[in-house]
Amino acid sequence: MAWLDNFWAVYSNLVLSLGTNALLALSIYLTLACGMLSIANAAFMALGAYASALLTMNFGWPFPAALAAGMAAPAAMAFVIGKPTLRLSGVYLAMATLAFGEVVRIALLNAESITGGALGLNGIPQLTQWWHVALALVATLVLLWRLRRSRVGRAFEAIKEDETAAGLMGIDVAGHKMFAFVLGAAIAGLAGALNAHLTFFIGPGEYGFDRAVEILTMAILGGIGSLSGPVLGAVILTLLPELLRALQNFRLVVNGLILVLIVLFLPRGIADTARLRQWLVARRERA
Repeated sequence: MAWLDNFWAVYSNLVLSLGTNALLALSIYLTLACGMLSIANAAFMALGAYASALLTMNFGWPFPAALAAGMAAPAAMAFVIGKPTLRLSGVYLAMATLAFGEVVRIALLNAESITGGALGLNGIPQLTQWWHVALALVATLVLLWRLRRSRVGRAFEAIKEDETAAGLMGIDVAGHKMFAFVLGAAIAGLAGALNAHLTFFIGPGEYGFDRAVEILTMAILGGIGSLSGPVLGAVILTLLPELLRALQNFRLVVNGLILVLIVLFLPRGIADTARLRQWLVARRERA
């Protein structure tokens, strides 16, 4: 299977990036499914990446333990900042979590003795294998699928539809929102830890505002009506730059045009197949 070996040698990082980006999209799916517009997932990814990388580089921790720490660090931080910020909603929550992301990025820039500052961390052991990413993605999908079908998932849906009504029905709104926020942070940290041990180098610039918006776009593009939506959105946004590489300077224009068309005709995401069928039927009837 020489062709497979050649393909993997060239595109292995791209394929594994599909998995880590899918994890990031699923991490923000959790907060969106609970009606929270949080833009802190890039910061949680950074915490997971730096925590795990520092532990493997400086202390020789085994990879599984470093991954666990990469999940625990952002989860603990999410619990701390969740107390004051989750009282906010809508654009105010988005602004608060965006500010937190900038605080994390600036802290990473200034802690040069630990994080390497603007130069980042170089020489991270490349420990991430394809099965690590596959196992993490499958385990996350199974967990979220079971969660979606459980009482907690139904509580998420109720909170998303009407937070006040959910509280009147006896649902612990604050507790469920905190759970979604912390679990989403842990998944983003896992993606960051896997990515850090895949790319050999990480820097603060990788986890700024652009990255936060990209993660949000993945989930919105695919749609949050099902678990397949965020994964599909992550795959599309990861592959589009590669598929449009031949267009060179016009690549970003075409990329943006495709996203605009999808938002116009499929506002609930690409995975909203019911709306797509209705649109096709309407077009057929007009013809």
